[in-house]
Order: sequence, then structure tokens, then C-alpha cells
Amino acid sequence: MGRMFAMLLAGALLLGLASGAQAQLLVSSYTDLDLDECTVMASDDFGSTWACAGLKGMPVMIAETDQRMFVSYGLTSTTEKAAKQTLPLFNHLGPEIEWRVSNAEGAYRPFATILKYFVRSEASETEGQVLVVTRIAPGATCHVAYIDALANPDANELARKAADEKAADFDCKNEPEIVGKFEAWAR
Repeated sequence: MGRMFAMLLAGALLLGLASGAQAQLLVSSYTDLDLDECTVMASDDFGSTWACAGLKGMPVMIAETDQRMFVSYGLTSTTEKAAKQTLPLFNHLGPEIEWRVSNAEGAYRPFATILKYFVRSEASETEGQVLVVTRIAPGATCHVAYIDALANPDANELARKAADEKAADFDCKNEPEIVGKFEAWAR
């Protein structure tokens, strides 16, 4: 009887650990970013704003003004802090959004994105590359971290780690964190 109880207890613990691991499963999913596939919401001499479909149709707002791009996510994307955040240098976007997704309790919910910005200063023709980690939460969608993709050979892993460890609890009142070596502004 004691041995049977121990085996049942061990089995229950293993099941509990397996379901706990599944509850914490974080994965990446990817969507293309092609402004030709988006709807122009506004356009004038100073810039344009597009509405795009992201992962599972999540709204993605992209705006361009003064040779800088702004990207925000969700149903309230235009009023989120991310809609007003960009990098200080002239920039344009990479062709793909990496969505960090939680599979907690079977719910497939994106909680952050990683998007590559190509940057250059007015004085230089050399482009840098910055991975921007953005938190996705209604009322709290904002930039979390910046990773120099050229200065860090493991930039993608650094970005995923920043998304997974910082995005959920990041206070959008704070400035985004620089992660790893950072030389992008000097290019």
C-alpha cells in the first residue's frame, strides 16, 4: 500500500510539473510586415499612417513622419505610448514581426513583439540595426528594450530574453532598457 501511494504521488507530481511547464510555454510566431498589404488610414506631406493585420488579426498601427517609424499594437494602438515612440535616428522597419506568445493554460496570447529597425544618422550612410522589444497590453503597450543587432552576435536571443523576462511587468513610465553592447547611435 505504501509503495502504491508513493507511485501515485510521484505520478501526480510529474503531471503537475508537466502542466506547469506547459502553462509557462513561451514561443515565437512570425508575421510579414508589408505596408503594401496594409490600409492607408491617413497621409499628407508630413507622413502616413497604416493599419495592418498582425498575428491572428491583431491590429498593428504603423506611422511614418520625419523619416522615422512608429509601431503600436492592439485595439487601442493609436492611443498607446508605443504610437509615440521611435528611435532617435532616421529609421525604417524590417520585413517581419516576431511575436512572443504565451501558451498559458491553452490560451495563445501575444505579450510582446520584436521588430528590427534599420537606423542611420544624418551624417552617415552606414546603417545600424536595432531590435525593439515592445510590450503588448491594453493601456500599457510600449517599448521595453533596445538591442543593437550588429554589436551583439546573440541579439535575437537577447531580445527574446528581454521580452520574456521584462515585458509582462514593465512599467511604461520608464525608459526602454539598453540590453547588451550598444553602438547603433554612433553609426
